[in-house]
Amino acid sequence: MTEQSGGPSLPQERRLVTEIPGPRSRELAARKQAAVAAGVPTVMPVFAQAAGGGVVLDVDGNSFIDFGSGIAVTSVGNSAEAVVRRAGEQLARFTHTCAMIAPYEGYVEVCEELARLTPGDHAKKSVLLNSGAEAVENAVKIARYATGRQAVVVFEHGYHGRTNLTMALTAKDMPYKHGFGPFAPEIYRVPMAYPFRWLTGPENCAEQAAAQVIEKITKEIGTENTAAIVFEPLQGEGGFIEPAKGFLPRIAEFAAAHGIVLVADEIQSGFCRTGQWFACEDEGVVPDLVTTAKGIAGGLPLAAVTGRAELMDAAHVGGLGGTYGGNPVACAAALGAIETMRTLDLPARARRIEEVMKPRLRAMAERFPVIGEVRGRGAMLAVELVKPGTKDPDAATTSAVLAACHRAGLLVLSCGTYGNVLRFLPPLVIGEPLLEEGLDVLEEAFAGV
Repeated sequence: MTEQSGGPSLPQERRLVTEIPGPRSRELAARKQAAVAAGVPTVMPVFAQAAGGGVVLDVDGNSFIDFGSGIAVTSVGNSAEAVVRRAGEQLARFTHTCAMIAPYEGYVEVCEELARLTPGDHAKKSVLLNSGAEAVENAVKIARYATGRQAVVVFEHGYHGRTNLTMALTAKDMPYKHGFGPFAPEIYRVPMAYPFRWLTGPENCAEQAAAQVIEKITKEIGTENTAAIVFEPLQGEGGFIEPAKGFLPRIAEFAAAHGIVLVADEIQSGFCRTGQWFACEDEGVVPDLVTTAKGIAGGLPLAAVTGRAELMDAAHVGGLGGTYGGNPVACAAALGAIETMRTLDLPARARRIEEVMKPRLRAMAERFPVIGEVRGRGAMLAVELVKPGTKDPDAATTSAVLAACHRAGLLVLSCGTYGNVLRFLPPLVIGEPLLEEGLDVLEEAFAGV
């Protein structure tokens, strides 16, 4: 597997030529400290100069294997030929008119593609936006307007963004919410069917968790007050938690029976990442509204809410939109990304990545008792680290393994409510030799720690 690249051809190899970070990265880090707000974090201690396929090249000439994809954004690679070509052509025509002032064909084309690709065969419409958080916020707006209700139900361990409303929807305090309140009202959190941590065991998880959710909505919130249930079909920042099988279909059935808008946050899990175009498809769940971003446009900022036409048309004219929403260059990039996904059959590529990675990760779990669980689907995989013999989260070892990977030339990210999950999001165009080598580095990091 090699990236179809329109940018500089990068050797698909791990190569370390300086200490990590190197002198040029250290110089830029000092400039960043002086000029950039301290609240903006840095996961890797290096500065990127180029990227493509399965590697990121830093300013000192070090080449890192990429298991992060810019947080599931560059699934088609960092410079996919169709993305570069289409975006470049549009860039030469015009960069902006505002889709609400002088609309353009690219905006319509992206909405048409979203109607074709998202789950369900009902009539659909979309609104294009800038970020995942903006998409979730607009989905809530639409659901509230269409139903005339206010309450929004979300799940433990969920993450939905950094605006005031989406911080309220997000579960984890630090670093996302801490000190930023007060938050938007009428947000209610219910249990997630988290098999690894379900007290009575994973075999009871789906049925018991669904019963608890339904009881809480029925008895404490009120079905007639509930506008929307917002869920991630495979949770992202909360720890790549895959809900127990049967849980989401039961929630979808309950929502439909009570006129509650079911909103699937597919921002991290969508666009081929889990081995299907959308993670909802795994259990045949058809949401009323779907929010997308990240993988949609090959790295350019674009997001969308796509849903049932009657819901999307509920809001008054002027109630949806934004100055930059559906920027023409980002729309062109999205059409190039979707073209690449189809041409290279990236859902199949994601499934192949799982076939390569999961057995290796499970073998590591046998070797290293600190790995409590291997989970995920497609190229959205994770390991949860615990103190051996327990389920107590081990965030310290997680941080140590992460740092060891970075020093050895592997870009890996962490996540999880307890800070104890290593997540793997390789570009779907990564070559298998590089994928295997990245797993070797990971195994060596566990052995060293």
